[in-house]
Amino acid sequence: MNLFLPESGLVIWMLVAFTLVFAILAKFAWPYIMGSIATRQKHIADSLQKAEEATLALAGLEQKGKDIINAAQAEQLKMLKETKAINEKMISEAKAQAKVEAQKIIDDAHEQIKRDKEHAIMEIRQEIASLSIGIAENILKRELQDKTEQSKYIDRLLKEQTGATPAS
Repeated sequence: MNLFLPESGLVIWMLVAFTLVFAILAKFAWPYIMGSIATRQKHIADSLQKAEEATLALAGLEQKGKDIINAAQAEQLKMLKETKAINEKMISEAKAQAKVEAQKIIDDAHEQIKRDKEHAIMEIRQEIASLSIGIAENILKRELQDKTEQSKYIDRLLKEQTGATPAS
């Protein structure tokens, strides 16, 4: 078991070596290590601060994005309502215009029918008058073959029409 227990001289030299290495490290390496740790700690703190600022900025941007989306949806809804109102107005105007046009067509058709009816009546009257004159002419030709009868008949007609007496 002697292997596990060092001799006293060896322990002293180990303590001297350890103290010497510790003193060199404490003099030269320790300030550099502590400075590096402080710099690293400051860098980490700054990074955390920037990350928190970025998180806040991102939250603000997220809220602005939501606001923009809400405004766009409201504008879209408004535009849809306006479009629907314009559409309904156009439909009602088109219906009104169609009614006016239909009434105009009906009125024109009635007027044309009236003109055609009057024209037909005039033609019928002219035809009847022509036929009457032809029939009367034929009747008069038969009955009034001689000139004296015609003169008497004419005088009688004049008398009836004017109430005057003919000079015969």
